[in-house]
Amino acid sequence: DSSGAVGSSDVVILLHGFPTSSYDWSKIWEGLTQRFHRVIALDFLGFGFSDKPRPHRYSILEQADIVEGLVRHLGLRQHRINLLSHDYGDTVAQELLHRDDTGGRHGSHPGLLAQVSMEHIPGWAAPGSPVTGVSLSVLQYINQRKQHRKRWVGALMSTSVPLHLIYGPLDPVNPHPEFLQLYKKVLPSSTVSVLDDHISHYPQLEDPMGFLNSYLNFINSF
Repeated sequence: DSSGAVGSSDVVILLHGFPTSSYDWSKIWEGLTQRFHRVIALDFLGFGFSDKPRPHRYSILEQADIVEGLVRHLGLRQHRINLLSHDYGDTVAQELLHRDDTGGRHGSHPGLLAQVSMEHIPGWAAPGSPVTGVSLSVLQYINQRKQHRKRWVGALMSTSVPLHLIYGPLDPVNPHPEFLQLYKKVLPSSTVSVLDDHISHYPQLEDPMGFLNSYLNFINSF
């Protein structure tokens, strides 16, 4: 949680991917603090330095609850939030979009989201691959994506929140050009940044400057 740009009231929350942690954002952190008033990242439950309870049924719905709880804890409920998400975090962002459009998991909170930017959406165009050495209970998110596909893809299709995709063409999870063609067909109103041909699944680490410029160009268009 870093205070950043003076004169800005914009807040960005960073949602990391699987099977890593908020450290994924380290190479663009300073650049984000030069644009946003507040830059916030968390380690999802079961990841990084967060608790890893066992036995536990890790769910995307619970991770979204945790993000909402963090927003309340930090006193940001009245702020409009920018979400920047990657991989596993994209699915959490989709659940938050669904709640933003429908009044929350229990129909109880106002819309909070200003913009959502995503890096890849694993399993959307191609099935995700299991990662060895990782708790199977954490891997249940793959089945949850199948179970809630209508809810989460529907959230992307129906939202009025501006969406932006930052895409590395060498991404093995969402192969080029099939994934990009599907994404543009399903979400024609979303804007897209395609990075250099050698960029793969972790563009914020592989090409931090190109990634940051793509993201800030999107944010500064509003």
